[in-house]
Amino acid sequence: MKDPKEINLKANKINILAPKIAGKEISAQGSFPLEIERDGEFDGIGMGVLSDGTPYLNQRGLAALCGVMNAHIGTISSQWDEPDQKPRIAAIKKILASAGYSAAKPHIEIVHNGRLNFCYPSEVCLSILEYYAIDAGANIQEEARKNFRLLAGSKLRELIYSRVGYDPTSSKRFEKWHERIALNYQSAPRGFFHVFNEAHTVVYELIMAGADIGDKNVVDISIGLHWSKYWTDNNLDSKFGYRSRYPHRYPASHPQALSNPQDSWCYPLAGLGHYREWLQDVYIEGGKFGAYLKGKVSKGDLAPSIAELAIGALSVPQIGPSR
Repeated sequence: MKDPKEINLKANKINILAPKIAGKEISAQGSFPLEIERDGEFDGIGMGVLSDGTPYLNQRGLAALCGVMNAHIGTISSQWDEPDQKPRIAAIKKILASAGYSAAKPHIEIVHNGRLNFCYPSEVCLSILEYYAIDAGANIQEEARKNFRLLAGSKLRELIYSRVGYDPTSSKRFEKWHERIALNYQSAPRGFFHVFNEAHTVVYELIMAGADIGDKNVVDISIGLHWSKYWTDNNLDSKFGYRSRYPHRYPASHPQALSNPQDSWCYPLAGLGHYREWLQDVYIEGGKFGAYLKGKVSKGDLAPSIAELAIGALSVPQIGPSR
């Protein structure tokens, strides 16, 4: 069973402990300030997307989806952390845990346009909806049963994205990465590769998960440092040939540009296949990528939910030939 992902929902903050994925655990726990990026009300259901890409329903919207009064959802929130757990709260938490989550609070409080909003992340919404659809005994709601059949799995997330017009794959997210590519794609000398141009798979999944790739999230530095150490520790010069240096440059929008050009390592093309195996087996699945994400989350540079999505996408081997 997966370890629980902890959604620690305090006012304007969210903390998540991501699950074990393919036997590898990311302990990505920290805080990240959130805002409402998109919101709206459709067919009486208030919904939106937070600045880290988290889809949510507001309290009245969740109540309408479950076919109960708004006060019932409010009571779930107010009784959530009571020492003597009510059966209803215990049942909802059990459903949430079965999906790999736990929550200190079921909602996030965010002030938006001068109003306080109670935002219930989609995972919490589905757990409450499932309770009223299946586990509420005499209080099972037909409206909840109908909506749970329609929205189970990822369908609620997709519905919210669609209704508020949020595109998690917007091409604008690639602009900063493309700036660096334009400066460096031909930098390494003939016969050599550099980590920057080989980090595309990792960077792409981070961007698709919603990460802001810029001066604070430069994952190729992390990859490069670990690969350089691996290269020297295993004396790969003797196997593939000597590595060399090349001038790497950052865009003017990055503070690193003040020391351009950066004197960076590049490696013989003969070692490219070995590098790709190392990237998947050691860096990604060996926990180094998870440690990098944990550090970024703890500093507030990356949303925990983004870290979870990225590591989940990369946990299945995608680099190099199939074995």
